[in-house]
Amino acid sequence: MRKIDLSAFQTATNFTTRDINRRIVLDLIRTQQPISRADIARRSGLQRSTITQIADQLIAQNWIEEGEAGRNIRGRKSRLLQLNLERAGILGINVRPLQTTIAQADLNGRFHAQESFLTPRDPEHFVRELTRRVRAFLAPRPGIRWEGIGISVPGAVDQRTQRIIFSPNLGWRDLDLSHELKQVTGLGVTVENASNACALAEIWFGRAAPVRNLITVTVAEGIGTGIILNGELVHGASGAGGEFGHVTLVEDGLPCPCGNRGCWERYSSNSAALDWHHQLEHKRQAIPEAMHGLSFPELMQRAAEGEPSAAAALDRAAHYLGVGIAMLVTGFAPERVVVIGEITQAWPRVSAIIQEIVRRRCGMYQAVELLAANEADQPRLRGAIAMVLQHYFAAPRIA
Repeated sequence: MRKIDLSAFQTATNFTTRDINRRIVLDLIRTQQPISRADIARRSGLQRSTITQIADQLIAQNWIEEGEAGRNIRGRKSRLLQLNLERAGILGINVRPLQTTIAQADLNGRFHAQESFLTPRDPEHFVRELTRRVRAFLAPRPGIRWEGIGISVPGAVDQRTQRIIFSPNLGWRDLDLSHELKQVTGLGVTVENASNACALAEIWFGRAAPVRNLITVTVAEGIGTGIILNGELVHGASGAGGEFGHVTLVEDGLPCPCGNRGCWERYSSNSAALDWHHQLEHKRQAIPEAMHGLSFPELMQRAAEGEPSAAAALDRAAHYLGVGIAMLVTGFAPERVVVIGEITQAWPRVSAIIQEIVRRRCGMYQAVELLAANEADQPRLRGAIAMVLQHYFAAPRIA
């Protein structure tokens, strides 16, 4: 049961009903295309006259188009409906500590162009550089009707102001990424935490069967979690809800850039594994110069080849990843947990450790599906696209 908040509510109008029906039809076309009007009516339960009215409106607005003819259940031919992929483009931006990527996608979430640049550490410099890059990216594509910009960032975002509250791994506080972009492009801009963006990507583009309760765990320079419960993305009062990467896992443990000690990400992130490998090698012998700049993929490769320190560092990260996931499973009882990041390239080894930890620590283990995201799908960037898509295809907020 969802209680009506009598301190902040909005009554439904005829427009509300039309808007909901329109989104239902539009999303059915997006997910089932090509599809006939008769099939939409059967799947939605809406009257055929309502479907015809909405479809005609969407065709007039160039959202959809009529494709080839198909047969309905009575054998009569009818024109199949599909998205007009020539109509619109979505700009997705994925900000990471080392590199930022800008991409163009269509209404199906397929990427058509991308470019990347080094992320400046100074926040003001970054905003200027991002604005310049976006302007240059849009300039040679004048025929595209852009529907909006989605930005995925590694940090907490105030959903009311769309400002970055704090990004520990970038060292940014109270930063407005959207104002200059809005001024320059005239487009709507949505900023979201990277883990939340990945959760949206799973909901909108995930390969597995859809579920209403899932958690994404992003493993990179830090640890992030995106939580969807009963089909709703959890933000909390300030927008910083779900920052489990900065929950204390080890009392009086390692210091974290967030100012806390013993945070989960100090034990399970890529940087944590590299730090531990460095310590183990330092204890064993003088560290060869070639290993000072070891990358996480190189660490995984060394672990696969049987190097003791690399294997121990990777296994330790997987152990603490399991400890944190067990906490999430116990607390939220999700149907699915999706791990995202380079660590999934060592999934057979890593998942076995995680599953054993979760099995021992959590009696609800059997009800949870543990999956690895495909990094080739670029979940953070695809989540940025999903931020814009949901403005048109998701159920509208009534209050």
